[in-house]
Amino acid sequence: MSSLLWILLALAVLVGGWIVVAYNRLVAARQRSREGWSGIDVQLKRRSNLVPNLVATVKGYASHEAGVLKDVTESRAHVQASEGAGAGVGARQQAEGELSSALGRLFAVAENYPDLKADSSFLELQRNLAALEDQIQMARRYYNGSVRELNTRIESFPSNLVARRFGFQPAEYYEVEHAGDRLLPKVAF
Repeated sequence: MSSLLWILLALAVLVGGWIVVAYNRLVAARQRSREGWSGIDVQLKRRSNLVPNLVATVKGYASHEAGVLKDVTESRAHVQASEGAGAGVGARQQAEGELSSALGRLFAVAENYPDLKADSSFLELQRNLAALEDQIQMARRYYNGSVRELNTRIESFPSNLVARRFGFQPAEYYEVEHAGDRLLPKVAF
């Protein structure tokens, strides 16, 4: 009977050890997804901080394009409101999508002003914005990879038993913000 007790005790230790390992892996995956979101957040804030300089530069050349400038300013305000409110990924993603659209319209307007396109501060702001967009894309890929890892651990057996018991929730992916970005470009020769 003593050997049965030792076997049950060893089995209990193994199960307990497995629960600890599974829990710690879930915590690590959740922390990586939070770290990934933080990286996106930093880059998006940097982009948002660049917008007033861009608007001021364009305003000097294209003052009668008030509607476009107003859209960019309002979109930026919406982004800042979503930052402060602790909005989820979806709400932040929507606000950032609106800002991206407004910035796209702003650059389209800038195409009509050769002096603006040649202005060194405008060109520098455009370069900075392009670099930030690349960094946002890299941060988005890291975040989505960490979310994939977390969600896989939460949904896979047997770690899903531990995840359910300790209240782990799947995270949202940061998706492409514009339906138009998903379309294939048309190329004609």
